Amino acid sequence: MVALSTYPLWRRLAGKPGGKQLFSAAMCLRVPYFGTVLPTVRELRPGHCSVTAPKWWGVHNHIRTFHAIAACNLAEIAMGMLAEATVPDSHRWLPGTGLQAIAELPEIPPFGADGFDLPVPVRILDSRGDTVVTATITIWVTPRKRQLGFAERSFS
Repeated sequence: MVALSTYPLWRRLAGKPGGKQLFSAAMCLRVPYFGTVLPTVRELRPGHCSVTAPKWWGVHNHIRTFHAIAACNLAEIAMGMLAEATVPDSHRWLPGTGLQAIAELPEIPPFGADGFDLPVPVRILDSRGDTVVTATITIWVTPRKRQLGFAERSFS
């Protein structure tokens, strides 16, 4: 039996009950690391891919939010499935070269008494210096809870 390529398999399964889940499971068997985020491909056509992943303990960081690396994994899944659906059989696609990541704030914000979202833009460059990935990772910044010094503690 000849294995179906990615996009024909999607077209065959997507409209059937449980087909999207079956396709997504097959995708994770082909690329095991994708399975770490429990993805489900929702839509796939040339030039477009929509994929979701639930928030579960396997994608949590130390503060129980969706880890940035898991989000990057989800981005790679969407890119890879879009490429599979878009690039014709007469061509191939490959990820880039060695990479460098640069996180840089356009300006340092004021750090006051209130918490705030701070979007941190990140560019990932290939060995030629071309941007191949961009991301914005939003962090929640709050003042630390005040710690009493030894001299300020009451020992009653």
